[in-house]
Amino acid sequence: MSEAASPTVMIAPYRAGTDRAITDLIVGIQHDEFGVAITAADQPDLADIAGFYCTGAGGFWTASVAGEIVGTIALKAFERDAGALRKMFVAPAWRGKAHGVGAALLATLLAHAQTHGVSLILLGTTAQFLGAHRFYEKNGFSEMAMDALPPTFPRMPLDTKFYRLDLGEAAA
Repeated sequence: MSEAASPTVMIAPYRAGTDRAITDLIVGIQHDEFGVAITAADQPDLADIAGFYCTGAGGFWTASVAGEIVGTIALKAFERDAGALRKMFVAPAWRGKAHGVGAALLATLLAHAQTHGVSLILLGTTAQFLGAHRFYEKNGFSEMAMDALPPTFPRMPLDTKFYRLDLGEAAA
């Protein structure tokens, strides 16, 4: 495929009116692709994306191609200099290095975090998201024990595997 024929992936901050497409993407991947027993109702953050994520140093971004949302990522600020990476999902057809959707979403989140003084990114995920584990590890995240999480970390009940990325001096 020539570069000219490749569709353009656009990364943008959350926009009101995209909630249904965001929820459909996320729940579709969780439930339909991976068989995780979770619904939109189990995730109240999806009912108020702006109020839950887009405050303080937080944010929520979507990746879209030709107007269709193909990926999401969020940063939930939970301490002055710490944030939780949440809701990172990429549609199956858009995964992988060739498309770069995951990398572009993560780069956007990390740039935002650094600009807003966040020096520590933590995340929780489920055991079955093996591709996500590889992605996080390739991007500098290291696995950590659940009991090492700060008490203020917004842990999701289904999360069983945890990672950290120390932005350190880069955020200073």
